[in-house]
Amino acid sequence: MYLIITEKDTAAKRIAAILSENKVKKVRYPKLGIETYEFNYKDEPTVVMGLSGHVVGIDFPNEYNNWQKNSARDLIDAEIIPISTNKKIVTALKVIGKKADHVTIATDYDREGELIGVEALTLVQSVNPDVKFDRALYSAITPKDITHAFDNLTTVNFDLADAGHAREVIDLVWGAALTRYISLCAGRLGKLFLSVGRVQSPTLALIVEREKEREAFIPVQYWEIEAALETKSKESFIAEYHTNRIFEKEIADRVYSNVIVGNDAKIKAIEAKKRKEKPPIPFNTTEFYVAANAVGISVNNAKRMYQTLYEAGFLSYPRTDSTIYPESLELRSLIEMFVGTEFDQYAKALLKIADKDGLKPTQGKKEDPAHPPIHPVAPAKRSDMKEDEWKIYELVVRRFFATFAGEAEWDTMKVEIDINSEDFKSNGSRLVEEGWRWYYPYNKPEDRVLPHLEEGDLLKITSKELFDKETQPPSRYGQGRLIRVMDDMGIGTKATRADIINKLVSRYYVHGNPLQPTNMAYSVIDTLEEYAPTIVKPDMTKQLEADMDKISEGAISESDVLKESREMLNSIFDELEKNHEEIGKSLQSGLREDKIVGKCQSCGSDLSIRKSKKGARFIGCNGYPECSFSLPVPRTGQVVVTDKMCDEHQMYKIKIITEGKRPWELGCPQCNFIEWQKKLEEDAKNGIVAETSAERTKRIKKEKAAAKAEREAKAANPAELSDIKGLGTASLQKLNDAGIMTLSDFKSADSGKLSKETGISMKNIEKWKEVL
Repeated sequence: MYLIITEKDTAAKRIAAILSENKVKKVRYPKLGIETYEFNYKDEPTVVMGLSGHVVGIDFPNEYNNWQKNSARDLIDAEIIPISTNKKIVTALKVIGKKADHVTIATDYDREGELIGVEALTLVQSVNPDVKFDRALYSAITPKDITHAFDNLTTVNFDLADAGHAREVIDLVWGAALTRYISLCAGRLGKLFLSVGRVQSPTLALIVEREKEREAFIPVQYWEIEAALETKSKESFIAEYHTNRIFEKEIADRVYSNVIVGNDAKIKAIEAKKRKEKPPIPFNTTEFYVAANAVGISVNNAKRMYQTLYEAGFLSYPRTDSTIYPESLELRSLIEMFVGTEFDQYAKALLKIADKDGLKPTQGKKEDPAHPPIHPVAPAKRSDMKEDEWKIYELVVRRFFATFAGEAEWDTMKVEIDINSEDFKSNGSRLVEEGWRWYYPYNKPEDRVLPHLEEGDLLKITSKELFDKETQPPSRYGQGRLIRVMDDMGIGTKATRADIINKLVSRYYVHGNPLQPTNMAYSVIDTLEEYAPTIVKPDMTKQLEADMDKISEGAISESDVLKESREMLNSIFDELEKNHEEIGKSLQSGLREDKIVGKCQSCGSDLSIRKSKKGARFIGCNGYPECSFSLPVPRTGQVVVTDKMCDEHQMYKIKIITEGKRPWELGCPQCNFIEWQKKLEEDAKNGIVAETSAERTKRIKKEKAAAKAEREAKAANPAELSDIKGLGTASLQKLNDAGIMTLSDFKSADSGKLSKETGISMKNIEKWKEVL
């Protein structure tokens, strides 16, 4: 038997369909709780089985889980043991793998994918040590790529898997040891622990550093002056003072007074040029994230949706550094496949260019031997996917097209104008040849068309305006921009950067987009920078990333890198333990500030987020018991105190973050409370009585009991299949797939045949039929 192992079930299903030419049978193993795809491939019985990513992980032995009995430093040299993260699949791999004569690893071709494949292979070898094995490498799940991969099987890259395993061990040890130490120092245990990590902390430091730059920024006042000018043909345009910004008030006043409405301005010089704009380079992972974020899709959502489209066979492999199309890529064929689709006119236009001049794509400086740049691999319809998935797909298709298109061409005009001996200017630009921008219209600058002008023309000044402005602080990092900075600084990898940003959000270190750090982030980074700066600098993590690349190249052993990593971490702990007391004080002081919402208007003390003896949260005055001022806070979700203040109540606005939901911008707690009180009064006028907490609990219990009674009534006398007790949605879908749509269909079906066809046990089928 031939066993093919893929990273996920979706990939297994698609690869099986391709290799079997859609003559595949889905087989369910009820006792194992998994499904496989079975067929004959090259006259050999073949099973394709999907994993769920890593089915084997790593951890410390159980005795290290007790934070009180084991110091954080003990974790550095603690034993690392493998653990099963999906027992069903591990068991299935051993049961099916024991019968295999030949195993092909067909997981994703990158460091993590190779490790996942080797983990699975090791499980098979534990029960079948002499099994023959090899590797299928592909960059897209298309018939052409998969067929080529299985016609050209290669060897498993154990060095690449070792590099992935080294990352796992290093991230576990660094993250667990540092997180435990810092959390214990701060007294933040349980769900409130303070997460610290090898890649996470340097990334957070970048965000905090930018915020400090913004806070330290001292705005400088400046002025801008504009004059509205009109030609003899009554066409108008705006001219600006030649330096744009005027930093001296005396000069601004002088210039403004010299611009006299009703007087003439004179054209001193005109410079007309053509400006050519080169097409963009192909997408690699970083540039894709930047572009997706620019069209309003978060990095994490872009990653998730792209993975779905890759597994569905629409887009190429998502994790690549390459910005150069390899010669092996049949570029013309990729363009031709869009003829007759929604992108028909663009494809035909490119093919005309190809017929005339050949295809000459742009290229960047990076080349990834494993995978080509991101590109489409199959045509799709909008109806094939969700709205945001289509947005991602269209972005990739249009970028791909743009890399073959001609330059965009602009007509530009720079006009110098004399207004009462003061120098003004006006710049115009007009897109005359769309070139690549026709294919890729995102963030296209608007035309600024000036009227027909000639040197010496006199223009009428119709109005003037003096703008009083201030210089602005450096902007916060958007998610896409941060990904690019991380890439430039060697922080993380193309496969991990999106997850790192998501982790910072989920741990409540940052919020919003652009990303803004919380006070908790400040506290952690400030403490680490003072007492263990190595953790937050990119140098250390960059060095370890380079070492892991060397492992994958076979230039250095995994054990040497792990030893080096532990030595680094031990030296960090030398510094931490030397300053243990100061670190605790620093963290605790910063975390207290994180809870301060504002000043009490009754007594002037700080208002902070507190907990009652029963565990309920509220905003209370630090002057208690002398001052009893308080405000309610929502029962669930993480409270984040923002830097925006309510002018009326001098309180910082807050937001409530709940995992998996959009942040709730609650705003000023006092304003929110006042609005709530008004609603209660309005409800009282209308005869609506607000529930107490006890009444709400009682109502919910009553509603649950009523729902349960309704379900039981339906189960006793079902009106449709979904009413049958114990028949879940998965089983219902299997019955529907087998043509069983009604109670009558189900009752009259042969139980044995139905069991074979659906994989549902005969016992369950008979049990469900009993109520009919």
